[in-house]
Amino acid sequence: MKKTYLSFLVDNHHGVLTRLSSLFDQRGFNIDSLTVSTTNDESLSRITIATTGNEDEIKQIVNQTRKLEEYEGVFEINPYDSLIRELLLVKVASDASNRSSLLDLATIYKAKIIDISEGSIVFEVTGKPAKIDSYINNLTKDYCILEMCRTGATALQRGEVRMEK
Repeated sequence: MKKTYLSFLVDNHHGVLTRLSSLFDQRGFNIDSLTVSTTNDESLSRITIATTGNEDEIKQIVNQTRKLEEYEGVFEINPYDSLIRELLLVKVASDASNRSSLLDLATIYKAKIIDISEGSIVFEVTGKPAKIDSYINNLTKDYCILEMCRTGATALQRGEVRMEK
């Protein structure tokens, strides 16, 4: 079982995401993360799904998606020659006693401060999923996370890559 990132190019129509996600559901696949956006061509959307499965299971889901009417292409993202990023917004309890150490940790992870309020600081962090995991783990050791929101992974292959039709 391995974590796999799949990038689907689909027609930008309502209901496409529902049909694609139902293919995962019907075959008992879990979607670990999911992002959707329009592309440089507004008639197309890119759906990036992170899932876990063996090679045969991944091939099965890719083959099933090719049957969708709105399907335009799919590409399995190779994590070694691609750019995979997530975004984290995290609100941390803060006062005079911990503010300096929170800012030091933010510097290490290149986190941006996007709000400082009485009693809390909100940080924005972008990066590889492992970087986001590490930042969260370090925060939970010594600080109180009040709220957080994390996007799913979005990814592009490096260089010129064409999606399989």
